[in-house]
Amino acid sequence: MILITEFMDEDAVARLKAAHPTTYDPVLADHQADIPGLMNGIEALIVRNRTQVTSDLLASAPDLKVVGRLGVGLDNIDLVACKARDVTVIPAIGANTLSVAEYVVTNALVLLRDAYQAKHAMMAGNWPRAACSGREAAGRKLGLIGFGGIAQETARMARAMGMTVCAADPFVPVDSPAWVGVEQMDQAAVLASSDVVSLHVPLVAETRHVINAETLKTMKPEAVLINAARGGVVDDAALADALRAGTISGAALDVFEVEPLTKEASQVFKGLKNLILTPHIAGVTKDSDVRVGEMIAEGVLDRLT
Repeated sequence: MILITEFMDEDAVARLKAAHPTTYDPVLADHQADIPGLMNGIEALIVRNRTQVTSDLLASAPDLKVVGRLGVGLDNIDLVACKARDVTVIPAIGANTLSVAEYVVTNALVLLRDAYQAKHAMMAGNWPRAACSGREAAGRKLGLIGFGGIAQETARMARAMGMTVCAADPFVPVDSPAWVGVEQMDQAAVLASSDVVSLHVPLVAETRHVINAETLKTMKPEAVLINAARGGVVDDAALADALRAGTISGAALDVFEVEPLTKEASQVFKGLKNLILTPHIAGVTKDSDVRVGEMIAEGVLDRLT
């Protein structure tokens, strides 16, 4: 038996249903407390980022063999507990790389051009050409904190637009071919020298609030920040203060410390015009959903057979 607790490509769901009894409830993650009561007899659990696969949930699933993750981040899955119970965890590595890279590049262009608020002024009868002239991406530096597959694809796209690229990642060997055309720096140097900073790290103890009040002060005043990695990597309150103070010129956030972003939590951003907010969709496009769904369906079916 298979349980899917968040949205999945319909063709992939149909493929699973054809092979095994499958329960598909794309909003079940909104009712986390109900999930343990549904786990008896479940051999495969398929989730995105909102379903918390904890040791307690695993304890309620004696038959569980595999967890399919419709994405790449694994901070919502207790990997130690899964290993102890011999539960295989399958993330969709590479399936949404293009989507996230395009999200980063798109937001870099929008933030640098600084014209996305013009509509409101124009509808009020103004013609703010000078305020909307902005800057070109070509010739500017993109700094990447973390240099895995998504960051490497982002670097490729940025270089095609004429940007120079630097990155910090102690886990990528210094002689890796991925560094060709990309300057290796430490994190402090990336933050200090870049016009656009994009984050590509998981949320672990070492990366929590890696962007905070102090590190924001080391960035260029005209720099922009993009976080499509994980909420908690950025101190949202400190970022909001920095945007108000002009410490940096703009930011785009796709992930948040509290998700879904509640009305109360969103108040920290109230009144900010130099900020783009999106609801954790950097890796979610119609195209990537198909690839992710196919990859996880195939991996789960292989594990069950």
